[in-house]
Amino acid sequence: MTAPGPSAKEGFATVHGYRLYWKTMGAPGPKGTAVLLHGGPGATHDYLLPFVDLVRSGYRVLFYDQLGCGRSDGARSTDEYTIDRDVEDLHELVRSLALSRFHLIGSSYGGLLAIAYALAHPEPLRSIVSASGLADVPLASREMIRLKSELPPPVRQALARYEERGDFQHPEYLGAVREFYRRHLCRLDPWPVELTYSLDHTSLPKYLTMNGPNEFTILGNIRDYRVTDRLGEIRVPALVTVGRYDEVTPAVAESIHAHLPDSELVVFSESSHTAFWEERNRYMGVVRDFLDRHP
Repeated sequence: MTAPGPSAKEGFATVHGYRLYWKTMGAPGPKGTAVLLHGGPGATHDYLLPFVDLVRSGYRVLFYDQLGCGRSDGARSTDEYTIDRDVEDLHELVRSLALSRFHLIGSSYGGLLAIAYALAHPEPLRSIVSASGLADVPLASREMIRLKSELPPPVRQALARYEERGDFQHPEYLGAVREFYRRHLCRLDPWPVELTYSLDHTSLPKYLTMNGPNEFTILGNIRDYRVTDRLGEIRVPALVTVGRYDEVTPAVAESIHAHLPDSELVVFSESSHTAFWEERNRYMGVVRDFLDRHP
């Protein structure tokens, strides 16, 4: 998926004893590099393909698969699958690739990771983009429970029935989950091949350890993560984007925007969780204009 083409490079970096896969698109230039953080936790970088559009605007784009994901090594113990470890892996990766200053763009969990990185290592950042990201997992969970309550009665009943049994793999339950995803994860029909690939190749050890059995059942070690009260410490410019029908709802994005001192909020009215696919041209134009204003 998304194989390197002209002016592209790929390789593996040794980070804390593991090999992490990375890929750059575009040549280094005065506009600098945008580092992409995929979500999950546990997905692959492939669904972030639309961000290669930034190459035409003069940016180099760096994708990578986080520890335990995609083409990167799996951890020897699931105890290593934590937010703090992903932060330090990212820091070591950009150092190994000699990136001293860069833009950071995180999707979903990647948005949470971008915020965590900005709190821990603000020095190399030019800006951050939270693409349907979150800073308060309990708030995001409450919002997804609200979205579940608005599903058609048969779907709600199927979800409740199997959740009560703890049977998250029953075909009827998985069908109800797909209905939620069609409304709040990606509203395109069919889904982009790259998105399907990333979901089909999600690392279950990492996803189950950090998140849970699905997007709206967060039982893993991120379930209590909340840094809203620390967002004021982030002083780099920030763009917060969200879809109108997003599983990480506009209320979550508005909370981030309200607490980030130098931030902008853009809501994509025809989109859910993957606005960069659902409204690709407008989305990439918004991101490009934001980056151009913060060279």
